[in-house]
Amino acid sequence: MVRALRLPADQDEPITALEVHQLEDYQAAVGGWIEPVDIPELGITIYVHEEGLVLGLPFNSRATFLWWYFIPEARHKAMLVGPALIVGLPDRNGDSTSIPNDVARLLTEPGRWRVEAKVKGEKDWMQIPATHTDYFEALVWAMVTLERWRHAEDVRVVPVGSGITIQPIRATDAVDLEHPPAT
Repeated sequence: MVRALRLPADQDEPITALEVHQLEDYQAAVGGWIEPVDIPELGITIYVHEEGLVLGLPFNSRATFLWWYFIPEARHKAMLVGPALIVGLPDRNGDSTSIPNDVARLLTEPGRWRVEAKVKGEKDWMQIPATHTDYFEALVWAMVTLERWRHAEDVRVVPVGSGITIQPIRATDAVDLEHPPAT
């Protein structure tokens, strides 16, 4: 049994937790043949319909922006369409593992998030004033900030206040213990 999250393409539909046991369960969750997309930083694999683009399945903004945020090489080159299934990275035998508990909470529990930008030539991260109650919304604004603000060379999404224990920062970010994210 593998614990998973299903992200519908329609962002108005809720994310649901489920258990998958065999290949047919994965295929049922995405509506057809599966294709994996790994996000090592989070310890997860996102499965989508292998022929989703050819079939014209709808854009999955939650899955795509999560992928783009953590895998910069994928930005503007590919997008994820149709429903997505998130599980943990494969084990040594190549079998899927359960989605890490902290990642499941990050993606499903309410919180407050802020986008911070690394401005060219500046040592410190700059806080973008808005806060977001949805992690996926914060990811979208992080990508918009990076794309549209020519002085931003990197972005990160950080929790505001208490309650969230995971602080996702991409592997490209150097750990800066002297200047931690604002709370």
